[in-house]
Amino acid sequence: MHGLLASITLQDFLVRVISSTAKIPADSETLLLVAFLLAAVIHASLLLGLFGGLPVFYIWLERKVAGRIQDRLGPTRVGGSFGWLQTIADGIKLIQKEDLVPKDADNLVFRMAPYLATIASFGAFMVLPISDGWVAVAAECGAFLILALMSLEVLGIILAGYSSGSKWALFGAMREAAQMVSYEVPLAICALIPLMIAGSLNFQVIGRLQSGGFWNWFLFHDPFTFLAFFAYFTVATASVKRAPFDLAEAESELVAGFHTEYSGFRWSIFFLAEYSSMFAVSAVAAILFLGGWHDGLMIDSLFDGLRGTGSGWISGFSVGTYIANLFGAIVLITKACLLVFVQIWVRWTLPRLRIDQVMTTCLKYLVPISCFLFLMAVLWPLTLTTVFSRPILAGAPLGEKAVLRSTATGIHVASEGKGGPQ
Repeated sequence: MHGLLASITLQDFLVRVISSTAKIPADSETLLLVAFLLAAVIHASLLLGLFGGLPVFYIWLERKVAGRIQDRLGPTRVGGSFGWLQTIADGIKLIQKEDLVPKDADNLVFRMAPYLATIASFGAFMVLPISDGWVAVAAECGAFLILALMSLEVLGIILAGYSSGSKWALFGAMREAAQMVSYEVPLAICALIPLMIAGSLNFQVIGRLQSGGFWNWFLFHDPFTFLAFFAYFTVATASVKRAPFDLAEAESELVAGFHTEYSGFRWSIFFLAEYSSMFAVSAVAAILFLGGWHDGLMIDSLFDGLRGTGSGWISGFSVGTYIANLFGAIVLITKACLLVFVQIWVRWTLPRLRIDQVMTTCLKYLVPISCFLFLMAVLWPLTLTTVFSRPILAGAPLGEKAVLRSTATGIHVASEGKGGPQ
């Protein structure tokens, strides 16, 4: 499954397998429908496994990191000396708790709000490529879609606070709405910088342009992109409600904020969305700035040489391509997990800001900084072209690299040849 349209490729693969096995014509409408439904189920199952499995690990990691920072051991009993099963035990405990709804709450909206927040977070995974060609929905505007989908989480939070019938929950929801909507502005501006460099909104294109050594990563493309990564990571930390920006959950002021009235399973759903969003914004940072599924040491080029090998066992399936994509998925998930570790580290190191400081940081500092970095990133290649007659200091321009790569792989991508301002 190598290419831009991974979901369609999977459907075609299933059509070929079922057609050759059951001796059904490949153009049968029933076969096409069955293959489409099977492809959708496979993608949904894989995404749900990733969406639900990562928070289990992150919650355990947060407890261990917090314990070490506070000179404690953290979980040590459930699941061995390292407490591997502590998160599972907590999940079983939360499921067994009584599902309470306050007397003054709007019953339907109160019950629906956690699922709206979770669906918005899960939607981002649909367009997030895990490796080269491993993506549920391969969209040319994938970067736009993932930013738009993640911003919908605020709707569930507002409804949760509004429907709780509690002024503390309402205050927390209003704080969170103001914070998330405000921080989406510098988040999008910082994300625009690598998108402008690549000349595409397609994550597959952006990842492929950073192949080779780590010096090809957009992080090192120019000084302003380097600074934009740190600005993006700071804004992304605030957008997923992590300390020191977690004012919507300030227990000392709001008794846990917008989810004050929630308990048991519905309470845990909010944190499932939060930890999954932490991975999503970290994976986006890895794709936009840190080379995506490329390791930077060119070990992945050895696996890329296997692509297309091992065919013939099953029609349309290549063992070499699968191994190469599996290695790329491991690299990308590792990069995202390291960034999530930094978010956890920051939470247990820095003190919480006041809500006015959080908003001031965004509106008076991060928005102007992100605008300045975007402007300078635009002027940088123009200046180099004027002075040195080339858009970059060393190496081939990205536009040429995109054309060569699309020619070598036999994949025509219209946006790769455009390249944008390099």
